Amino acid sequence: MPEATLTVAPPSAPAEERLTPIGQALTILGDRWVLMILQRAFLLHVRTFAGWRDELGISESVLASRLKELVACGIFETAAYRNGRIRYEYRLTQRGLDLWSLLVAIYSWERDWTDRELPPLIHDVCGHESRPVLGCGHCLNVMTARGTHTVRGPNATFASAHAPRRHRRTAGPRPDYLGYCPDAMEILGDRWSTHVLAAAFLGVKRFGDFQAEMGIAPSVLTDRLRRFVDLGVFRPCESGYRLTERGLAFFEVFAFLVAWAQRELPTPPGSTLDITHKSCGAGLAPVLLCTACGGVLARREVHFDISA
Repeated sequence: MPEATLTVAPPSAPAEERLTPIGQALTILGDRWVLMILQRAFLLHVRTFAGWRDELGISESVLASRLKELVACGIFETAAYRNGRIRYEYRLTQRGLDLWSLLVAIYSWERDWTDRELPPLIHDVCGHESRPVLGCGHCLNVMTARGTHTVRGPNATFASAHAPRRHRRTAGPRPDYLGYCPDAMEILGDRWSTHVLAAAFLGVKRFGDFQAEMGIAPSVLTDRLRRFVDLGVFRPCESGYRLTERGLAFFEVFAFLVAWAQRELPTPPGSTLDITHKSCGAGLAPVLLCTACGGVLARREVHFDISA
């Protein structure tokens, strides 16, 4: 099975101890509750502590810690309002608003690759339901993992991409939440899982190579590989593990994660992934394309039909 081409740049300096942009992004976003808080902010326009608490049934201590971190990393900002007494609401910053395409990509993968009922996405420009696909922002053609070429910087190591776990493991959201994407969040809502998948996109196949790349404990790696086989994302083979078509399709989510991380977060020298669209030769600039009209989907020009 052909896969994305990988070229590793020659090492030039020791890896810095600071996290790579992808590592920073996963420290922020690699948590199911964070993803659900963001999803509620976009889907239902929830802005208040009480709104998320009541909507998600999340404990107040867990919610408070997640909101504090989202404010600290510039995804939310607080604004005072008066409701009998002064209270605060959480508004998405521009950095936070730019995550909408990542969340739509998660939705799109879940809808295409599971039987889960999800609300349809309507493209207001053409008036039709859209099943978004990944496109190149330069040539506006559909882009897939196989159609890309990746050069990894000398310090873009997975050993420097992972941070110690910030939260104790808590029970995940209920599977009956509106718009919940359990399979996608099984991958993205856990930082080790996302790193395993990212390494696979970069050509890693063998158990020992995953372990060497990531500095991951054998028991943790065994668990993540088993989960991915159960999810139909990996299939065992003689050389180790290969991405299935379902796994390759998750490149849409990965592309938006990489683009957001490298645009919005501090980038230590040599820690980037330079992803090129082979057919046009341009660097990674992912967009979502409407399957109904072929146009680029913009945040203010789409809505979910929750009534459906």
